[in-house]
This record gives sequence, structure tokens and C-alpha cells, in this order.
Amino acid sequence: PGVGAAKATMQTLQKRGLNQVLTDCYRSGKPMLGICIGIQVLFEHSEEEDAECLGLLPGHVKKYPAADVGTGAETLKVPQIGWNEVYQTQSHPIFADVPNPAHFYFVNSYYPVPETPDIVIGKTAYGLEFCSAIAHDNLVATQFHLEKSGRVGLKMLNNFLNL
Repeated sequence: PGVGAAKATMQTLQKRGLNQVLTDCYRSGKPMLGICIGIQVLFEHSEEEDAECLGLLPGHVKKYPAADVGTGAETLKVPQIGWNEVYQTQSHPIFADVPNPAHFYFVNSYYPVPETPDIVIGKTAYGLEFCSAIAHDNLVATQFHLEKSGRVGLKMLNNFLNL
């Protein structure tokens, strides 16, 4: 999935039986890529409408603080819409030949908080530092939109296809 709401996404996945398909795919070891809402529903719970998610990974999803966070006490515009930097926190084949940092396109009001920090492969700052890319076993997911991020996004999509 791309842009969406966690509860509505989960309801649609459940209605169509895709929650089980995704769980089975993950357990089978087949490569999986999540984008935007796709990273969020991988975790156990989202603050967005108090949604229970797939629970494939331990952690939850939080809403950006309303205002006055960060070192400059800036007021955040939520949702975050536009370009922002992603800093690679560890090497992963999905980032092959991608500059560090690189700019990617974001549209989000929520961000993932993994319980296990070793799955975080990318971080971004938007008032606060948050996880913007993860990798675990056969699963790679990003909070940013690869398909809207120009050459670096296309490079990462190509890298995923070659995993």
C-alpha cells in the first residue's frame, strides 16, 4: 500500500483475506516491500484510530507531536509532505549505489517505532529523529515513497527486485 490510514487499510486487508496472505508470505521467506502505510501496518499497533495491525514486527506507530518539538522549537506541519533526507544507519543491499544521505519524498502524519532497533536501516529528522526504513529477514519497508522519489527511489526499487 501507499498513502492511507492504518485502520482502514487493516479493515480492507482483512475483508479481502490479504492479512493472512501477507503473513504467510512473510513466514515463507518471499521478498516483501512495504511503502508508507505499508511499513506502518507491519507493526503491532498504530495510534491512528487505535488500530491493531499485522503484528509481523514488534513495535508500534506514533503520531508526530502537534507542535514545538526539536532543537529550534519549530512548529511541525502535519502531515509531513515533501522531500526529506534519509540517513542510512547500516548497510543493506536495498541502499546499493544510493547516496548517504539521500532525499526522498514523504507524505505521513505517523511514524514507526520498532521495538528492536537492529532492524532500522534508515532514519530521518522531522522535528524528531524517526525510523524511516527497516529491513528484517525477507522484509524491507520505507516510510517514504520510492515511486515518487526520482532516481534514488527507482534505484532502490531496482535493488529490491534484485534481492
